[in-house]
Amino acid sequence: MTSKFTISGHLVFLLALCAGLPTLQAADLAVQRQLFLQAEQQLADGIGNIDPALENSLKDYPLFPYLQYQQLKGHLEQTDEILDFLSKYPKHRYSALLRSKWLHYLAGQARWADFLASYQPSDDKAIECLFYRAELNSDITPVALSGAKALWISGEEMPPECDSLFEALVNSQTLSEHELWQRFKSALNKNNVAIAESTRGYLPKTLAEQAGIWLKIHKKPALVSTVLSDELFDTLPEAFVHGIERLAKTDLYQAIFLWDTHKQHIKPEADTVAQLEAKLGTALAFKKDKTAYSRFGKPDSQESLSDEAREWRLRAALLEQNWSHVLEAYQGLTENQKSQPEWTYWQARALDATGDKIQALSVYQKVAGDRSLYGFLAADKIEQPYWLGNQPVPLAAGQIEDFAQNPDIQAVKEWRWLDREAEARRQWWFSLGNREKEDYKVAAKLAQQWQWHQVAIFTLAKANYWDDLALRFPLYYTDKIQFQADKRELEPAIVFGLIRQESIFDSHAESAAGAKGLMQIMPGTGKHIAHQLKEKWHSQASLYDPDTNIRYGTYYFRELLDRFNGHFALATAAYNAGPGRVKEWLKDSSALPADIWVATIPFKETRKYVSSVLTYAVIYQHLTHGHTLRVKNLMFDILPY
Repeated sequence: MTSKFTISGHLVFLLALCAGLPTLQAADLAVQRQLFLQAEQQLADGIGNIDPALENSLKDYPLFPYLQYQQLKGHLEQTDEILDFLSKYPKHRYSALLRSKWLHYLAGQARWADFLASYQPSDDKAIECLFYRAELNSDITPVALSGAKALWISGEEMPPECDSLFEALVNSQTLSEHELWQRFKSALNKNNVAIAESTRGYLPKTLAEQAGIWLKIHKKPALVSTVLSDELFDTLPEAFVHGIERLAKTDLYQAIFLWDTHKQHIKPEADTVAQLEAKLGTALAFKKDKTAYSRFGKPDSQESLSDEAREWRLRAALLEQNWSHVLEAYQGLTENQKSQPEWTYWQARALDATGDKIQALSVYQKVAGDRSLYGFLAADKIEQPYWLGNQPVPLAAGQIEDFAQNPDIQAVKEWRWLDREAEARRQWWFSLGNREKEDYKVAAKLAQQWQWHQVAIFTLAKANYWDDLALRFPLYYTDKIQFQADKRELEPAIVFGLIRQESIFDSHAESAAGAKGLMQIMPGTGKHIAHQLKEKWHSQASLYDPDTNIRYGTYYFRELLDRFNGHFALATAAYNAGPGRVKEWLKDSSALPADIWVATIPFKETRKYVSSVLTYAVIYQHLTHGHTLRVKNLMFDILPY
């Protein structure tokens, strides 16, 4: 009789080699890898099931559950086999993936009892909605409607699986006016206009009219002062505040004028007023406007402010260079914020500037014990050596080897061998899951051994361990960096710092915006640089080549340095945000010390970027045994452009 499977002679040979092997030794593993690829090809060819003999030879292979998952996801009608897989691998990554597909299948078949039996709590909103539908169809109505309400009132966009659930909720007539209004406001605050408009249709006449006015203001915030009547100022103050917030994004000074003109006519809660004033103050600080600080109000009105608003209040004081205000704003920070080196540094600066030299010295000494830009700046102020605190992760003998034998980690190793980087990373993070911090430390050291630098760094960060400098700051591509840095008259440590921040030494890194490679060069920029260097531009794929990327990245950074008169902080900011934005920020700014200019960069990402690159440069200077690099020599005063 002819089998439905055709096994090649090569496969028969591999199966024979694999048969009877009691453990997974190196030779066995090499064979199983080939068998795995054969099995994967069978599934890709649409055969349906893997050859039984082949399947049997792979049962102890780390990626065997993946093969079973691939087989079962195409046969969701095989209830017994699926339940057996979910039972056999209850905490496996592929169980979670298969369960999701299985639950969607059961819902599509209206097998609600089976759905409830197989359901596990999930962050997946589609699955959550299907769960409430299953409860509705199983006469667990009050609980289902309660869960549906929480999702519906949020005003968020939901997947199509929620549509029929929400229809049942609306038809249940259990929604109060307050809940309808809550959904309307939540949707508008999330800029989900379509949801807000549809919700308006369920509101009673008076509320629907108010909702209509609010929608007009949302769509055209400049109408805020003309659409609202004196009566509505009393009944709908939130709409006025909402309109001012939106108008401030496009016409800040008009928004401030309208707010100051009309705010006495409305009666919002005190917290709402304080929060809006803080938002206006933050927006003014973005524009380097020295009137920003006055918008944040008095210290006794700060209780309702967010952490971000408290920080921007201090930055607004820095823009004034009013050190009494800096101290006042520092006292308005939360206790957690006060303990952070960035803000403690500004406390020391303010104490120093207001004449309290002894207390300033004490605070500077405290901050100088931190390995960060602000720690280095504090050390410069008191002419103290930088503290780097290098302490490799302490591990017992055999810890890494034992951890590497974990089946989930073995699966990661196999995905890497197969050059399936994305799958390897997904498996890695799933495998670590909610492990103890000690396990993350061991895992980080294993990834370091594998020269999986980016993953090693991220893994150690999750352990909140920051002192293993060799792991966190790998010396990779050293010869290439040294050569190009010398050619462009750059400190190699600066180039290391840029690469560490941009890609963490992943030569195939690609940003959401399309920047590529070690130094994250945009294709358009790469093409321009190739032209400048009189090189042939092949394609954007050339940016994944380390030699090309470092050559172009160092050329571009040198160009930015020259454009901004050799100022490293400005060139670094321009490398991240673009030279055009930096020019705009300089136009809005008066002469400022560089530390204040960096601290008040409007973009959070760029602020952190500049701080990180300068910090990393100092660390790399230490690791490469270069001459001492002092941050103060990179941070001279900044003048308007």
